[in-house]
Amino acid sequence: MYDVTIKTLPAMAVVALRHVGPYDTIGEAFQRLMAWGRERGLVGPETRRFAIYHDDPAAVPAERLRSDASFAAPAGFVPEGDFRLETIAGGRHAVLIHKGPYADLDRPYRWLYRTWLPASGEAPAERPPFDESLNNPTSLPPSDWLTAIHLPLKG
Repeated sequence: MYDVTIKTLPAMAVVALRHVGPYDTIGEAFQRLMAWGRERGLVGPETRRFAIYHDDPAAVPAERLRSDASFAAPAGFVPEGDFRLETIAGGRHAVLIHKGPYADLDRPYRWLYRTWLPASGEAPAERPPFDESLNNPTSLPPSDWLTAIHLPLKG
């Protein structure tokens, strides 16, 4: 159904804003984060944007799910208020590219965990999965949005 590539990625520092609640409402945190970043000259058209998911939605009630809206941290970033410095761990990742609206991300995530992972011979690492927006959602229709989903792997 989807193509999965295994990549080894370096660790990356990100500016993060915590969101607690259903994963599909993280957009509110992204709006606040990006507005804050633009006001300070920290983000522009080429800024990489990530959503980091800390909890298993099958095991944690939706209202308690923890996620982080984030963008690649510029050199010298100093945390301020709710905006903190975090690290996306490097290492091996299964990467799947999804084309379409963010509201549809649950389908490729479920497929990656429930279909691909058991058949792959791989084991998940104890690091949170994340996704990266590969194009600018403000300049394209949702049907053209590209998102790289990253599942951290052991080894």
